[in-house]
Amino acid sequence: MKDLFNLNEDVAVVIGGTGELGGIMAEALGSAGAKVAVVGRNAERGNARAGRITEAGGEAKFFAADGLSSESLDAARQEIKNWAGGPASVLVNAAGGNRPDATIPPGGDYCKLPLDAWRDVFDLNLVGGALLPSQIFGRDMIDAGVGSVINIASMSGMIPLSRVVAYSAAKAAVINLTQWLAREWAMTGVRVNAISPGFFPAEQNRKLLFNDDGSYTERGGQIIGHTPMARFGKPEELAGVVTWLACRRAASFVTGQNIAVDGGFASVTI
Repeated sequence: MKDLFNLNEDVAVVIGGTGELGGIMAEALGSAGAKVAVVGRNAERGNARAGRITEAGGEAKFFAADGLSSESLDAARQEIKNWAGGPASVLVNAAGGNRPDATIPPGGDYCKLPLDAWRDVFDLNLVGGALLPSQIFGRDMIDAGVGSVINIASMSGMIPLSRVVAYSAAKAAVINLTQWLAREWAMTGVRVNAISPGFFPAEQNRKLLFNDDGSYTERGGQIIGHTPMARFGKPEELAGVVTWLACRRAASFVTGQNIAVDGGFASVTI
């Protein structure tokens, strides 16, 4: 089992590793032995996350990059290669998010959703959250004949949730791109999979789920009522699945999959 779940040969790049969920996944890969490049725009958070990995005995460094810029990503790719002594063999695309004006308010009108808000959400989640990083870092993996790309999708990409129409559509596109790349790259040695987290309280959604007194909002209560395990996820509960998908031996025949980590949410139809 130690040989199966071993990343000592790997360089892992975590785009969006400055966030809560991406950061936990970066730490998990570091604890499994990978050299971890924490990539994002917030240097303070990125350096703090890299510091936690090194304090735990791993090897990590923060690299600044804009996921929506091929030039910025390519510069980071070369910096990471120089630092690690070789190219990335694991890529986790954990960047993403939503815009308030791309969300339909209660009683709101979909027909009035601003096009620029829709486009920004698609750029953030699909273009910067999967497409461009896979293009930039995937070439090195193809040349090396080994690699694992892990896109972070969402439960809303599987089940279109009310109100978050642009985000749901963008994450559905991430899942579709994951399957397409898995098929196209299957013979190159590069595996491509997705993880769809259920509901994990984080900075961007905490106010949607909890009132100021810690009780559930109406939406938070509806989600809990629809989740068989009757609770929200904890960030560390993503550590096992991202490590498994990253490991070239443990998940050697796994590609084109979308793994739901959702407490059973997707299993409930009524």
